[in-house]
Amino acid sequence: MAKLIDSAAAGGAAPCAPQLPDCMLLCFSHLRWNFVFQRPQHLMSRFARERQVVYWEEPFEGKAGDAPHLVVRDCSETGVRVVTPGLPQGLSEDGRDAALRHLLADFLAQQSKPVLAWFYTPMMLSFSRDMDALGIVYDCMDELANFRFAPPTLLHLEAELFERADIVFTGGYSLYEAKKDRHASIHPFPSSVDREHFAKARSPQVQPGDQTGIATPRVGYFGVIDERMDLELLATLADARPDWSIIMVGPVVKIDAESLPRRPNIHYLGGKSYEELPGYLAGWDVALMPFAQNESTRFISPTKTPEYLSGGKPVVSTPVIDVVRHYGSLEAVKIAAGPDAFVGACEEALELTRDCGAWLEEADAHLADMSWDRTHAEMSALIALSLAPPAAPAIHTGRRKRYDHVIVGAGFAGSVLAERLASQHDAKVLIIDRRDHVGGNAYDRLDDAGVLIHQYGPHIFHTNSDEIVAYLSQFTKWRSYEHRVLAEVRGMLVPIPINRTTLNRLFDLALGSDEDAARYLAGRSEPVDDIRTSEDVVVNAVGRELYEMFFRGYTRKQWGMDPSELDRAVTARIPTRTGTDDRYFGDVHQIMPADGYTAMFERMLDHPNIERALGTDWRDVRDTVDAAHLVYTGPIDEYFDHRFGKLPYRSLRFEHRTVEAEQFQPVAVINYPDEAVPYTRVTEYKHLTGQQHPATSLTYEYPAAGGDPFYPIPRPENQVLFKKYEALADATPDVSFVGRLATYRYYNMDQVVGQALATFRRLDRAREEARQNLMAAAS
Repeated sequence: MAKLIDSAAAGGAAPCAPQLPDCMLLCFSHLRWNFVFQRPQHLMSRFARERQVVYWEEPFEGKAGDAPHLVVRDCSETGVRVVTPGLPQGLSEDGRDAALRHLLADFLAQQSKPVLAWFYTPMMLSFSRDMDALGIVYDCMDELANFRFAPPTLLHLEAELFERADIVFTGGYSLYEAKKDRHASIHPFPSSVDREHFAKARSPQVQPGDQTGIATPRVGYFGVIDERMDLELLATLADARPDWSIIMVGPVVKIDAESLPRRPNIHYLGGKSYEELPGYLAGWDVALMPFAQNESTRFISPTKTPEYLSGGKPVVSTPVIDVVRHYGSLEAVKIAAGPDAFVGACEEALELTRDCGAWLEEADAHLADMSWDRTHAEMSALIALSLAPPAAPAIHTGRRKRYDHVIVGAGFAGSVLAERLASQHDAKVLIIDRRDHVGGNAYDRLDDAGVLIHQYGPHIFHTNSDEIVAYLSQFTKWRSYEHRVLAEVRGMLVPIPINRTTLNRLFDLALGSDEDAARYLAGRSEPVDDIRTSEDVVVNAVGRELYEMFFRGYTRKQWGMDPSELDRAVTARIPTRTGTDDRYFGDVHQIMPADGYTAMFERMLDHPNIERALGTDWRDVRDTVDAAHLVYTGPIDEYFDHRFGKLPYRSLRFEHRTVEAEQFQPVAVINYPDEAVPYTRVTEYKHLTGQQHPATSLTYEYPAAGGDPFYPIPRPENQVLFKKYEALADATPDVSFVGRLATYRYYNMDQVVGQALATFRRLDRAREEARQNLMAAAS
């Protein structure tokens, strides 16, 4: 982090990544745009959001007398312009290159912007090498020379492309290691994932017609079926378990379809669109990666692994190097070499599906920061850096105190990372916080009456993760606590979330079963065809009357705007129940630190390698410290000096009161949805803490437009603004942005702990890889 802190100190502001110039991105690809939706399609679709993108495909052959021409079409979903050359049949190799060179020159002559050239295949350099380009990117996603029918000139053209390229990306770490000495600026980017798209497979889906009648259990594969498939392994699996159905989804390429093993329980369903894949995945029990062990798979980094996991399916793979490297430690990913082991691994994976608990949570944590958006942002920043003129070196005077890590923020994210780095890496850590206490918003204290209160409103710990509870249990004992909330509506206190008891009390009903309540709510609901806003979510579920009773006024107070102006996520996380369970949360673990949160944080940070600087602003001391790495948990827009403008937040004002009574209200929290009441809720802490005391203390919460940032305001334009800051963050070396404010997301406490632990695991892996590289260099 020395470079980052130094440049900030020299310039008086946090560093920033240069931006890509205004240009047209011209992508040369050996893959058809409409073949399968993979790395080129994901990345080019994202670049097309900000600039013109042209996708130049392999040519097709027409009749012998046809004139060379271009077929140009715009992809309506992405805005990418797809260009396909048409060439007459029978041209020599030199004739093809000459025709393509003229077609490219004519096309570029009609363009007004400079060109950034992006190559997926070196073969297209043969006709494009003379074009004017402000920069050249080589995204080496596969070792194409190892594929069947690879042209003999490919390696020579790739050597030339390495010389010409400004920057090189590789499709995985194995490929990076094989090519890292061939370019000064080469960066590994393993396959990423659109998690939201494939997560659809976790919800009930209408089964595709050609899969509906296939017996279960089902084990499946989607992707190209080519020389990388271990066909013998497929046949063995089918023979060993004739009671299983093996689903193979994808086009057959470069191998004879007659060579595919044919068994009654192997079903070849052909190629499917990207949109259809979650529907097929939803109907499988286990996902397969039956790759052969040959030259064509030596360097692959299959995108299927994170796609399958995002869909909630365990994975069985042959020992592909990058799969073992990145996913082999996960319980959800079984690695098996040989037919017998592969069959056994599939049986183990099927057993996992009987309990979608810890293994799925572990997989989700592993995928937490993986996205094509992030890959696109990091690539953009690296390209911009490669094209930018070199910056003048920073000059410093004076002595600085050195640490291995500086951590900004002493809440959950910062404290967990401080503890892990100090205790597991023996690292020297400085943790800084503007406030004069640890614990962030979870800070609790004894008030003047001696009652333990939460300074920043109630914090109730709940989680389904055994791992997170086990980690925090090193620093605290727990007391069981199941949170219950009442809402004051029509002069009554009724349970929220809405349940059967709520309905019976409000409307003087006698609903006796879940089915009765479900029918009643269905009768009140007002279906909304296109659910976009928070209002739509609630009205669609329970109708307008209940929406106005419980949600409209509360939301207007909390967010300062009407639910019709807010993203549907605001109310989608609040369930409506048909039973009588009045607990606010349904998590497995619902607990509170026995001695309070502050005591837990104090124990967490009680390590000789951790130094604290409380009541200190990071910007005031960054000139005085040096560190190899920075962990930043504050507002991401503030780190970059609000370059694009401030990210909108909603704040809170807390009014603490003490009442001379042992108990003030029947539950810990009472909500006040009525807009005429200025506060949103009142909390009585003794319900949470179990403290015995003759007095009781309360907190009244008043939402506010200004003050400390608490809740990111969920509107589309705010996400667009955040994405700009996220791109800067992704391009900032040696800095980890962790926690609610740094990622502009509303996380529960357990989610922040999980994110911090996942960040530590990444740092730990990077440390180990660096150590191994040093050892290898020394040997």
